[in-house]
Amino acid sequence: MDIRLIMGSSSDIEVAKKVTKMLKKFGLSYEVSVISAHRALDVLKETVEKDDCKVYITIAGKAAHLGGVTAGITTKPVIGIPVKGSALAGMDALYSIVQMPKGVPVATVAIDGGENAAILAAQMIALSDEKLAQKLKDYKEEMKQAVIDSDKELEEI
Repeated sequence: MDIRLIMGSSSDIEVAKKVTKMLKKFGLSYEVSVISAHRALDVLKETVEKDDCKVYITIAGKAAHLGGVTAGITTKPVIGIPVKGSALAGMDALYSIVQMPKGVPVATVAIDGGENAAILAAQMIALSDEKLAQKLKDYKEEMKQAVIDSDKELEEI
């Protein structure tokens, strides 16, 4: 398995779908779990200790300790996605994930930034996978072409 995607709550499913859509695009294998760092710490620890994945992607809102706790258990890369789910519009989760102590890094993407988390995980894995690296280059080319096409459509205005 390439990626373990862990949601802090099943309410994070829409963000998880953004991640899995991109992981499928790049042909990456993954497993998805709901494990609360606060309510099921022993389950999280057991899962992370036995995993054979290459990268973790965690999705959490509010206090958003899931990424940090996961990073505290493993030496594998952890990417945290803050969720816009509280009265603070996800800023609380963003600050919680990005402000990690020295020695426990969690790469952090934008609030609800599932696509970028998947792309970042793919880029990490592509360091030792030439086929995946080519898929990423092709994707960048697709994005460039979409911009060029959008610019050409302006001529019709």
